[in-house]
Amino acid sequence: MNHLLNVRQYTEEVSRRERAGLKGQRPCVLWFTGLSGSGKSTIANCLERQLLTQGRHTVLLDGDNVRHGLNKDLGFTEADRVENIRRVGEVARLMADAGLIVLTAFISPFRTERELVRRLFPSGEFIEIHLATPLTECERRDPKGLYRKARRGEIPNFTGIDSPYQTPESPELRFDTSDSSAETCAEIIRAYLAEMKLI
Repeated sequence: MNHLLNVRQYTEEVSRRERAGLKGQRPCVLWFTGLSGSGKSTIANCLERQLLTQGRHTVLLDGDNVRHGLNKDLGFTEADRVENIRRVGEVARLMADAGLIVLTAFISPFRTERELVRRLFPSGEFIEIHLATPLTECERRDPKGLYRKARRGEIPNFTGIDSPYQTPESPELRFDTSDSSAETCAEIIRAYLAEMKLI
């Protein structure tokens, strides 16, 4: 039995355009993707601070934080990773509907799931930012010690070691943080948002 048969889409009185208009910006999602240690959270935090200084209204969804709450029931199998990204995409859409600039920092290793999230948003409002930092550099940094554990076999299905990362084919922006600082990357992203008239 389809449990959605008795559920109808409710039409809201206030539009996302009106909510965003109050904030003087256009809603969008900045989807940071890349290997663990590539700099996703660092750049997202730096960019959010810059946007906040400009008076922009933002929210940051970070992979670790979301797994402590909304997605604490999920593991790291391929199916759980797919569901993790599906849920995050839906939350990001709701927050964009509230007129916010949504920053997300997730490995999100599979192209199909990233494309499914992209399709939740109007054209131009999903900005995929690929942190193309090489595995060797990410593993050298290893800020949480996860690569060492994965190499010892203590973390199964670890992206880049025994689980694949599918590189974005046409991201809006791409950075290699081996030779670019978080501040520089954040400035470039902010300039892109201004160019696209999102801020």
